[in-house]
Amino acid sequence: MNNIMVNVKNLRDMTGAGFLDCKKALEANDQSIEKSIVYLRKKGLAKANKKSSRQTNEGAIGLYSNEAKTVLIQINTETDFAAKNEVFLNFMNEIGGFALEVDNINISLESFVKLSFRNKIISEYFTDIITKIGENIILSQLIIVPNNDGCMISTYIHNAYKKNIGKIAVVLKSKINEIDEESKILGKNLCMHIAASKPFALSIEKLNKNLIKKEREIQIETIKSSGKPNNILEKILEGKMKKFYSDSVLLEQPYILDLDKTVKQIITEFSKRNNFEIIDYKLIVLNS
Repeated sequence: MNNIMVNVKNLRDMTGAGFLDCKKALEANDQSIEKSIVYLRKKGLAKANKKSSRQTNEGAIGLYSNEAKTVLIQINTETDFAAKNEVFLNFMNEIGGFALEVDNINISLESFVKLSFRNKIISEYFTDIITKIGENIILSQLIIVPNNDGCMISTYIHNAYKKNIGKIAVVLKSKINEIDEESKILGKNLCMHIAASKPFALSIEKLNKNLIKKEREIQIETIKSSGKPNNILEKILEGKMKKFYSDSVLLEQPYILDLDKTVKQIITEFSKRNNFEIIDYKLIVLNS
C-alpha cells in the first residue's frame, strides 16, 4: 500500500468521511492529515475527533502521592501484554517512587532520566527493564502536582491494572473551606467525571485561544454553506460555540451524575454550605 493510500485510510478512520472525499481533501492539502481534517469539517463531511492524534503505543499510567506532592507518569510499551506484566508494573512503581523524591516540580523528561537514584542513573533502570521484558520501554509523560496551600488533592485511576496503575489517571486540586467527607466524595466524583468527559481546559478563559479561533472558523464556514438567512447566522454560531464549550470545558460540561446541571452549577450549589473551588486538574489518557 503506497503512502497516499495509507493517508486516505488513516483520514477515513479519523473522520468517517468517504474514500473520494478523503482523497480529494488530501490532494487539496499536500497530503497533510491535520489540514485535511479541517478541510473536511469545513465542508461538513467530518466531525471533530478528539482521538485523531492517537498513537499506537501500549503502556500504563501510574499515580503516586505523599504529603508533599502527587505524581503522574506514563510509560509506554510495545504491547498490551508487556504493560500488564508484573515485572513492568513493579518497575513503574519504582520510577513513581523516584519521582516523588524530585524537588523540581517542573523537571523535564530529559532531565529526570539523567538523575541518579540509589547510585544508578534512571535511564539505566529503563535499560534493565528493556532487557528483562524484551520490548522497548519509554517514559513519555511526567507531571508533578505540589500538595500545598491547604488544598485538597483528589485522584482517580480508570481501567486499573493495579490500585494505582491504569489507562486513565486524574488529579484534581481544590480549595475548600473545610475538608470533610462530603467534599472528598465530590472531589472523587469530579475526578471520575474528568476521566469520562476528558475536558480540554478548566474554564473558557483557560481554553487554548487558537483552538477557539479554529473552531469558530470551522463553524462559520459550515453555517455559511448551510444556506441559512444572514440575520440568524450569528445566533447559530453562538449556539454552535456553546455546544463546543460544553464538550470541551470542564466547568461548562453536563455533570455525569446529574446531566441536567453543569459542573459549574454543581460546585456553586455545594459551595453554599462549604466553599469549593477547583484550582487545577491533570488528566492523562493512555495514547492520547
